[in-house]
Amino acid sequence: MSKKIRTCELETPFEKISTGWDEYPRPQFRRKSYISLCGQWELSVLKDNKETPLGEITVPFPPESRISGIKRPPEKGEQYIYRRKFMLPENFNKGHVLLHFGAVDQFAEVFVNGTPAGGHNGGYLPFSFEVTEQINYGENLIEVKITDKLDTDYPYGKQSRKRGGMWYTPISGIWQAVWLESMADDYIVSLKLTPSLDSITIEAVGGKEEKTVVIHTENGDIVHSWSGDTATIKIPDPKLWSPENPYLYYFTLTDGCDETESYFALRTIDIQDKNGKAYICLNGSPYFFHGLLDQGYYSDGIYTPASPEGYLWDIKKMKSLGFNMLRKHIKIEPDLFYYYCDKYGMIVFQDMVNSGKYNFLIDTALPTIGLRRGIKHHASRRRRYLFEKCAEKTVRQLYNHPCVCYYTIFNEGWGQYDADRIYREMKALDPSRIWDATSGWFSEKESDVQSEHIYFKPVRLKAKQNRPLVLSEFGGYSCKIDNHSFNLDKNYGYKSFSSPEALTDGLKKLYEEEIIPATDDGLCAAVLTQVSDVEDETNGLVTYDRQVVKVDEGVMREISEKLRAAFRNKTGI
Repeated sequence: MSKKIRTCELETPFEKISTGWDEYPRPQFRRKSYISLCGQWELSVLKDNKETPLGEITVPFPPESRISGIKRPPEKGEQYIYRRKFMLPENFNKGHVLLHFGAVDQFAEVFVNGTPAGGHNGGYLPFSFEVTEQINYGENLIEVKITDKLDTDYPYGKQSRKRGGMWYTPISGIWQAVWLESMADDYIVSLKLTPSLDSITIEAVGGKEEKTVVIHTENGDIVHSWSGDTATIKIPDPKLWSPENPYLYYFTLTDGCDETESYFALRTIDIQDKNGKAYICLNGSPYFFHGLLDQGYYSDGIYTPASPEGYLWDIKKMKSLGFNMLRKHIKIEPDLFYYYCDKYGMIVFQDMVNSGKYNFLIDTALPTIGLRRGIKHHASRRRRYLFEKCAEKTVRQLYNHPCVCYYTIFNEGWGQYDADRIYREMKALDPSRIWDATSGWFSEKESDVQSEHIYFKPVRLKAKQNRPLVLSEFGGYSCKIDNHSFNLDKNYGYKSFSSPEALTDGLKKLYEEEIIPATDDGLCAAVLTQVSDVEDETNGLVTYDRQVVKVDEGVMREISEKLRAAFRNKTGI
């Protein structure tokens, strides 16, 4: 008989804060006509044509999470049915009404007042339906029928029904915000913002009249009007965005009766040769991307923190430790996360969410002992279509965020296929970012960077192929803190330390003896594993409940300064 794993219920400080999920969920495309549908919904389970009520669930927390109020996964053959009644006030402008979902895992069918509104497949991207004809002034009913079979042809991340080690509790259902908004008859459908160092190109699709933008600056407002979709506007005395100075320009865009609020930043990211080596450059200068792996898991809501303050705490705390970059690891967050990174100055290296079955021998064991080329996965036509469509939508979804500077297509071979072709297609879709085709190993011919993972041996790297050298994962040092760990019996990490003091000393030695010297060989980005503990994994700089910072903040800032000084000396900036 297998031994039952004992786990600890961990409470985060954000549970004591008002959930905050009523905040407008899309800061870069904001309208005033907004009704939040987060909060209490009725949840039932449907199996064999029999519906059984489960009680109230708090949206947007997945039902597997404790703070959802449900704390159960769907069983085989079950569907979840969410129901929410709400009042549409008489002063709500019912021109065109859209019902928005941030993300639902994995298959959703939506009904408004008993009639179908539409369906959506895939668990990580937003979707919406026009419900103008179905919605009424007064009381309305929304129903969402959800099926989650953890279909691995779809992108699924680190979710596993056999959670443990580096695999985590799967989630299902609604896990991001739900809201309504209304627009005028001819409204702006989409907004694309492309910056340079001294101008912004605004592509606003939709509307029918002259568009006018009012950009707010420290020297007064810039007003520009144009007909059509696209305009390029020069910004006098431009202020550039960086982690050290995350300057945002806020603006209002109007077209007839439609008005939206948004923001942009002036920044560029590209690759240039300096002193005989290739570097990733921010705003035209070589920049060291001092980062952490960020998996976006929380002890209270699993995929969703108790409030958006959970995202903000992670970002600010990692900045206080001297880091300027987070590698968002095979998960796509709500827009609020990227907005906070934009606003507070945290660069994001964004992973595509992996699909396909994981194979320990092929994807981990053989590469760890050095076999890192020539192995490929089979991908069915269906899986190829679903992965590539999700990747394309991810790029379009995150395009306007200045914090997003770098994309990873495949990580450590998981689900990898046709990496060169997909690299070319993604690079053509967004040439303004850096593209890492194969992070870790199984590199093919085409990529913007040389991307390496090192965990079980000393970091000894040398730049090759005239590409920037990126250590996209390393470290994984474990320190388990009593009463702040999820699994009371087991522990997962790559090297264990008995105390926070020992962990700090170990990290200091690792950076000073291995990472900082690697800047002599062209290293320009390094991603330490990781921001926080995640379930069995205890290799975070903070505990899973975010109650304990396991490293000395002063020492970590000192490491950061030494790293940047070494990089400046090498590049001459």
